[in-house]
Formats: sequence, C-alpha cells, structure tokens
Amino acid sequence: MSTRAVLEVIALDAEDAVAAQAGGADRLELVTDMAADGLTPPPRTFTAIRAAVDIDLRVMLRLADGFAAGDTGRLVGVAGELRAAGADQFVLGFLAADGGVDLDAVERVVAALDGCRWTFHRAIDRAADRDALRKQLADLPGLDAYLTAGAAEGVDEGLPRLLAEARRRGEPGYEQTILVGGGLRLDHVPGLRAAGLDAFHIGGAARP
Repeated sequence: MSTRAVLEVIALDAEDAVAAQAGGADRLELVTDMAADGLTPPPRTFTAIRAAVDIDLRVMLRLADGFAAGDTGRLVGVAGELRAAGADQFVLGFLAADGGVDLDAVERVVAALDGCRWTFHRAIDRAADRDALRKQLADLPGLDAYLTAGAAEGVDEGLPRLLAEARRRGEPGYEQTILVGGGLRLDHVPGLRAAGLDAFHIGGAARP
C-alpha cells in the first residue's frame, strides 16, 4: 500500500492547473484573488480547468475577504451554478461575529451541495474555539477535511496544535483529514509526516 502523502495546490486558471498537475499535485483548490486568501472563481474558470486536467478539483465558495458568509442566498446560488457546471468538490467555512462557526450559513450552503465532498478552510484558524467548531460540524454531510495551519499566523506558530490534533484522530469531530496549509514549508513536512499527517496544501509556495 502506498504511503505517499496528498498534495493540494491552488490554481487560478487552466495554465496554473496544467503546471500543478505536471508538478505532481494530487488535487487542486480553485480560487480567484489570492491576495484576498482566495475567492470563488466564475463557473467558466472551473469549466476551463476541468477540461485541462484530470485530477480532483475543489472550488472555493467565498465571496469576499474575511470569514463572514455575507449574502448566504447568493452563496447558495453560486454553489448551484458551479454544481450545474460539473463541480463536485468544494471549500467553504464561515464564522459569526463572535468567532464561533456560522452554522446557519454553513448548513444552507452544504444543503445546496447535495452530498458533495468539501473542506472547511482556514476560518478554523480564526475561530474562538476550534474544538467546539469541529464538534458542531461533525455530522454535516460531505465534510472530509479541515485546511489548517494550526494558528492564524501560520504553520510555524501552529505546529504544536497540529500535532496535538493529529493525536486526537478518530475522536468525535476529529475524523476528518487534517490538510496542512498556510505558510507551509518543506522543512515542516518530515515532522508532520512522522506525526501521521499526510495531506498538504500550498499556494504561494508553488509560485516563484
């Protein structure tokens, strides 16, 4: 059985996607506007990338910088447009003003995904209580990963928390894959792998 880790790479367009697949990416996260930490790309971008590569694609559902859901009705509509275009994996995550998960917004968007697999993104690194957030989301359909650096500042600061959460794998709220990303460097990887973490995410690190 292979012990190779999974590598997810951010792609902005079809050229990006082809280069990432050629470089060894197992999966792509499709976004626009990396300066805003990634926003939802238009369906035509998804369609172009889907035609250009044959690896898994996860599409960001996020309309503005920050982690508030904003117009949830619009988010649901955008999700529906992407589903109609063929998207079947997503990335999302919304916080309320108090730093807790915006469960209503997450549930409404997830309902529009109709069972598709999805990642809760780095909003978890800004959450007031990560453990509570995980337990509130534990039973939502399709949730199979958390994209996290362990801390808002990045993997350097979050490494102890990542290792602690890895040790809790299998507990309620901790069944999902920990997808490590956010300031991830190559020198972080051996220690993370030794702790059993086997999924990694890069964006800027893939770009000279």
